[in-house]
Order: sequence, then structure tokens, then C-alpha cells
Amino acid sequence: MKLSDNAKEWIKDIGFAVAIAAVILCFLKPVIVREQSMSNTLLNNDYVFVSRQSYTLFGEPEHGDIIVFRSNLTNTNGSKKLLVKRVIGLPGDTVAIKDGSVILNGEAIDEPYTRDGYTSSEMEEITVPENKIFALGDNRQHSSDSRSKSVGLVDFDDVIGKVVFRLYPFNKIGSVYK
Repeated sequence: MKLSDNAKEWIKDIGFAVAIAAVILCFLKPVIVREQSMSNTLLNNDYVFVSRQSYTLFGEPEHGDIIVFRSNLTNTNGSKKLLVKRVIGLPGDTVAIKDGSVILNGEAIDEPYTRDGYTSSEMEEITVPENKIFALGDNRQHSSDSRSKSVGLVDFDDVIGKVVFRLYPFNKIGSVYK
């Protein structure tokens, strides 16, 4: 049985689309944001792409990056829960929370992205160890993050990548900035 030219074109187009999708998924991971810990920056059910190669090819995490990482928390199926948080402290940084402000290396930092404009908890100063990240949600009053014992400091090896693009909702499509 001989394939028609039309069928050959369809097979070629489908093969090309599958190859492009495979290449994209090697570099980007689609993630659906669950819960409200990053609002108003990212909302529940926002569909974002995470660059898997950001930190393996293009350098280290930076203050203000929004990252996705495997946490110590578990899903109902027993897998590690993925969390989306903002990088606040890097190895060697000191971090404290006092009077509603995050103090990074002795200075209160400006955080216009936080939902309520302040951080309600208090935290004694810590020094972020090597290969760890101190990360907080933007909705500080409703976020399990590096302040809590259940999440704690994030291991570099647990970081999936950096949130780089929001696909949904369509009225907010585009890059996700610091």
C-alpha cells in the first residue's frame, strides 16, 4: 500500500510538531499555580512556564526570582509537593523579619509585590547556608514558606527552575517579572 502525497505531508507535519514539543519540554515545564500564596503576582489556576535551564545554563538564582521547587510537603499520592515562591535570601545573606518588614543583610527591603504590603510574622536573624535559598510567598499572611518548619530553607537541588512566562489567564499573558 502506497501513501498518498497528502498523507506523507500530514505525517511529516505531525512529526515536526512532536519534535518541537519535545525540545520545548526539555527546557520548559508547564505548572499550574495552586492556592493563593503568591497572590497578587500569581493567582490560583494561573498557568505558567518554568525555565528548567535558567540556573544550570544561565547562572544562579537572584533576589526576587520566582522559583518552583520540590518541598518537604507531600501530595495525597505521596509525591513531593511543588511550591512557587520568591527568592529573598541567598547563601551568605542574613534574613530577619521585624515590625512588618523583611530585613536582608541589615536593610529593610522594598517589596511592592507583597499582597498586603507587610509581613506579619516576626523572625530572628538567620544566615542562609551554602546551597540553600530563603524563599517567601507574596501573600505573606497565607503562605507556607521558608519561615515555617514544614518547608524551611530550599535546597538548590530541589529547585525545578525559574518562572518565566504566564500563559493563562489570557488577559495576563506574558513574562513574569521580579
